[in-house]
Amino acid sequence: MVETYVRLMCPECRKDWESNPGSLPGPRKNFSCPNCHATRRTAEFMRTEHDLDALRQLQ
Repeated sequence: MVETYVRLMCPECRKDWESNPGSLPGPRKNFSCPNCHATRRTAEFMRTEHDLDALRQLQ
């Protein structure tokens, strides 16, 4: 079984990391950066459209 992940980047501090989309809130829900605690919609943390599409499909 292949594990799916999405790539995220904080728009504030530029920290980047990977996460399982099932452990993230939906694209329109608020999410906070684990580094600087900036809070924005989860969609704004997705690095690419592909990552955003994966998040939408697995929510």
